[in-house]
Amino acid sequence: MNLEYFIAKRVARGGQSSFSGKIIIIAIIAIMLSMAVMISATSLISGFKKEISEKIFGFWGHIHITDYNTENSVESIPISTKQDFYNGKNGALLLSDIGRINHIARASDTGFPINLLGDREVKSSGGVKHVQVYANKAGIIKAKDQLEGIVLKGIGKDFDWSFLEKYIIEGQKLNLQDSVETNGILISESTAKRLRLEVGNKFTVHFVESGTRIQRLFKISGIYKTGLEEYDKKFALIDIRRIQQLNGWSENEVSGFEVFIEDIDDLDAFDEYIYYQVLGPKLMSKSIKDVYPGIFNWLNLQDVNERLILALMIIVSIVNMMTALMILILERTNMVGIMKALGSTNFSVRKVFLYHAAYIIVIGLFLGNLLGIGFCLLQKYFGFIRLPEESYYVSIAPVDIQPFTILLINLGTFIIILLVLLIPSMLVSRIDPVKAIRFK
Repeated sequence: MNLEYFIAKRVARGGQSSFSGKIIIIAIIAIMLSMAVMISATSLISGFKKEISEKIFGFWGHIHITDYNTENSVESIPISTKQDFYNGKNGALLLSDIGRINHIARASDTGFPINLLGDREVKSSGGVKHVQVYANKAGIIKAKDQLEGIVLKGIGKDFDWSFLEKYIIEGQKLNLQDSVETNGILISESTAKRLRLEVGNKFTVHFVESGTRIQRLFKISGIYKTGLEEYDKKFALIDIRRIQQLNGWSENEVSGFEVFIEDIDDLDAFDEYIYYQVLGPKLMSKSIKDVYPGIFNWLNLQDVNERLILALMIIVSIVNMMTALMILILERTNMVGIMKALGSTNFSVRKVFLYHAAYIIVIGLFLGNLLGIGFCLLQKYFGFIRLPEESYYVSIAPVDIQPFTILLINLGTFIIILLVLLIPSMLVSRIDPVKAIRFK
């Protein structure tokens, strides 16, 4: 039988009514609250990043394929849809059929004479989910007495509605299956409110092409709201054939391709793979993080906040447990003296108090998990914490409970606190058994 563990259990049961009992309760509460805050913070930040990332990727795709000379502007140089990776001709593998990738990025791929990192292996955990065409065109909406700039995003029959369809709050999606181009348009709620428009209303959009003013009539098919106010107020969706006709393009010319991948963690890997292994010399690929870096830099700042919260909460738990352990040792000075007099080593006595501390930590972690996970579940299903959508892109604080992350937080907190407690437990070695037995 483990003698130190047995003594620790007896000490834990017999110390509830003593002064240290109150200190232990405070320590348990501190660990419980710290753990609840850590679980809540990681779940909320993870949910926040996941929700916003999914909105951005759902609206824009993960990777854009455009002409090599296209700059970061609304107007773009047209490229042909007759690409081997899109139509599968010449025995080429369709980009949409690419599964997991595992290739070696050679130094020569970069085009630089020296690659200090040498050859690198690029892997992915998922593949390509979908590929679709798009075309953009800037114009000015004239509705009644209102004027407003807008960017029309043309979409084709291959457009995946699985994301945007759930954000259509009025009307319906565009009908792109007819052989004749539609004059329907899908605008955002913010645009509809500013221009006082409703589903079924018609308005004119003015364009300038080669110095000539052109106008086209559109009818509102539906109104959407993604919550990405910065983009909702700028973009509207129309039939890509309308933009091709306005630009004088053929039916095979588009602004580019949007590539959707299965796992967001593979974004950089696929961006590099597509650029070097799939595209020809006249095309280039850019991940959406390169196109709109501002939002993703802002999201990355949340990782700093998360690490800061975790560090502060662990420090709070450590300070409380160190205080509790020192009080436990001082209160049990007589017991320490007797154990030493009976031949126990300093390490053996320290183990008694470390077992007791571990018992306190486990109780605190258990209660903290109940409180933290319970809070996250309540927020997930009832959404009582609400946010200003114009500032945070979401109206309800999203929660993403990740069991593996929670398990790591529990194990990390337990191990870190217990290791740090080795320092105050050394107080045992300074206790003289003769003086300790006389101590009252």
